[in-house]
Amino acid sequence: MSTDKIADLLTRIRNAYLAGKSKVSLPHSRLKEEIVKILVKENYLASYQVVKTDQGFKQLEIELKYVQGKPVLHQIKRISKPGLRIYTTSHKITPVLSGYGLAIISTSKGLMTNLEAKKQKLGGEVLCELW
Repeated sequence: MSTDKIADLLTRIRNAYLAGKSKVSLPHSRLKEEIVKILVKENYLASYQVVKTDQGFKQLEIELKYVQGKPVLHQIKRISKPGLRIYTTSHKITPVLSGYGLAIISTSKGLMTNLEAKKQKLGGEVLCELW
């Protein structure tokens, strides 16, 4: 059984916001950490840290961000899925929500936002969009 780790990350963040939680914890992977690092850098999440559990596994603890009691993230959705990969070239990268949103793209130089990928003239797999 192969699970979609990115969809799991996005769903846990979305559900934590809907439940009004301040933190969410999930199993660690480098890919998840890179996505969360971008979200923290772009001010969609407050912070994150990697914590070791008693069993020796790493956990990713994410602190969610609210402004005046409302979640900063309104929508977060997976674009490229294991069953249907979505790729784009640098010329076809479009702004998300007229520039108010963000897309995370997996390029040959690592994960980056749609704006960084367009600036560096890189295409790749469109992992998710959020605003």
